[in-house]
Amino acid sequence: MISPAIASATAVLLTGTAVLLVYDLGHFSTHMVLHIASMNIVAPSIAALIVIRRHIGGTRPTWLWTATFLQVVLLWTWHSPAVHDLLLRSPAAGLTFHAALFLASLFFWLSLLTTSAASRWQTIPALLLTGKLICLLAALLIFAPRALYGFAGHLADAPGHFSLHHALEDQHLAGLLMITACPLSYLVAAVIITMQLITRAEISAAPMPDGRLPIGR
Repeated sequence: MISPAIASATAVLLTGTAVLLVYDLGHFSTHMVLHIASMNIVAPSIAALIVIRRHIGGTRPTWLWTATFLQVVLLWTWHSPAVHDLLLRSPAAGLTFHAALFLASLFFWLSLLTTSAASRWQTIPALLLTGKLICLLAALLIFAPRALYGFAGHLADAPGHFSLHHALEDQHLAGLLMITACPLSYLVAAVIITMQLITRAEISAAPMPDGRLPIGR
């Protein structure tokens, strides 16, 4: 059976590789690539490996929704201009926050893959909600009429010719990367889980060789 986490990571990896071959990344878009790689490629891959080796399962949906809330809050907090500029001024703080975001994403994917069979359907709205909220954040970056982070943030160490116009282009590219990779990641996982649930329901409803339905078996 195809793991939704592995399929999701593969889709993002292939799409990201194609994009990186076309576009030159700036400071902020490079940060976005690191976020996407850790949250949507590395984290789901590690989660799938842990589940396969440890045979973990049967967790409560409470863990899933806690992980969903935590991941979204941390992501939005990171991309608030004040916090983003603060983290860039302190490499240690930035590294710590990035690690926290990665662990939150790992927690999300582990919770997603180990949710009990009876509550498995709840993974679909959790994935779609996460994708929608990340799309909203990406849309803010894409359609913002000005650079949200300014020279105090990701332009602090940029060359002198790197103007606010270039900063805005870099911000728009970062938003485009986010709105492509992140929803793709969660949508692919949601589609695969939906197919698995439908297949399981069809197998459960299939009659036994003697014509009886497998109810209570």
